[in-house]
Amino acid sequence: MGVSRTAALAAGIAVVAAGCGGGPGGGDEKISNGKITLAVLNDQSGVYADLSGKNSVTAVTMAIEDFKAEHGDKAVAKEIDVVTADHQNKPDVANSKAQELYDRQQADIILDVPTSSAALAVAGQAKAKKKLYINVGAATTELTGAQCNKYTFHWAYDTYMLANGTGTTVTAEGAKDWYIVYPDYAFGQDMEKSFTAAISKAGGKVLAKDPTPFPNDNFSTFLLKAPGMNPKPAVLGTMQAGGDLVNLVKQYNEFKLRDKGVDLAVGLMFITDIHSLGVAAFEGTKFTDAWYWNESPENRAWADKFKQRTGARPTFAHAANYSAAMQYLQAVQRAGTDDSDAVVKTLENHAFEDVFAKNGKVRAEDHRMIHDVYLAQVKAKSEVTEEWDYEKIIKTIPAAEAFKPLAENTCKF
Repeated sequence: MGVSRTAALAAGIAVVAAGCGGGPGGGDEKISNGKITLAVLNDQSGVYADLSGKNSVTAVTMAIEDFKAEHGDKAVAKEIDVVTADHQNKPDVANSKAQELYDRQQADIILDVPTSSAALAVAGQAKAKKKLYINVGAATTELTGAQCNKYTFHWAYDTYMLANGTGTTVTAEGAKDWYIVYPDYAFGQDMEKSFTAAISKAGGKVLAKDPTPFPNDNFSTFLLKAPGMNPKPAVLGTMQAGGDLVNLVKQYNEFKLRDKGVDLAVGLMFITDIHSLGVAAFEGTKFTDAWYWNESPENRAWADKFKQRTGARPTFAHAANYSAAMQYLQAVQRAGTDDSDAVVKTLENHAFEDVFAKNGKVRAEDHRMIHDVYLAQVKAKSEVTEEWDYEKIIKTIPAAEAFKPLAENTCKF
């Protein structure tokens, strides 16, 4: 049995939306509890709230609405709803919230979960409960590597993809000597390893690397170190994200490190980061993007609908949460049931295209969803013709090249 709305709210879990979408022949007898429940677990109050947060719940709600509109009376379930919780970027909180969502809220799937340490905690719960989990917001390759499991899928991006794009390109263009600063938890540690490997492979060298507290609002110790190093690094590689990245870049510009010969390379950037500080703060910065709202007419049309609801343009995390929710529901529709094992089989080896994924395919061997990604550059202020259109796409990195090859992976279910 489920719990009441009052009990759910008392547990710190918000009931966001519910709706009817099935009918005769909808197969509800094969749906546990007669409904499908999607849970969005993420940061709704901290450094990652803007890049995902509550707007990812909106994106998932949009996916449910579009799924129901597509299938009508033939939808596999009459009722599909969304519940959500804030994990505060803490793995212990993520672990307990995942238990609540799976057990008390009877969630069929958990989505999003930024912060790699939190993401890995939820993967453990998915494995133990034998419930679906599609991670969107975290970057650690461990989700499809040594800590992979049958019920966990990784959707949008990872540290290998980011390093393979940005680290390789920036090094190949001549910035051979790097100084890397990274947040001292699973995401940052994985980013440092992935970028160091990519830089070395491209003929560069990491002169030094320093962990920073997470979250953090003062990076002066690390920024002031860079221009005084001997030899001096050509580039500062920042592996921070969200609010931490905004704080670091603001201080990078205040200390005028570019004028001192230390360029900036950003490991992970979202459109909300650029919007927060303005294009002038990031002008010319190259980075790897999983999706961009103005890359195609299809993307823009979806982004227009999203903006009508939220007042903001979507990040790639928002679009990927829409995709993950939609592809999960389509898998349930194909399977005719929300039984976890049946849905896993339906997702494995599934090739598809949607508003987020171009040349998308879910690898059966490690549950990594591969798709085309993009090398992007922040526009100059003079190039910006409308609010939020801050990027230019330099090139497309094909799905088969963007992610870690299976031959290099260690996943064993």
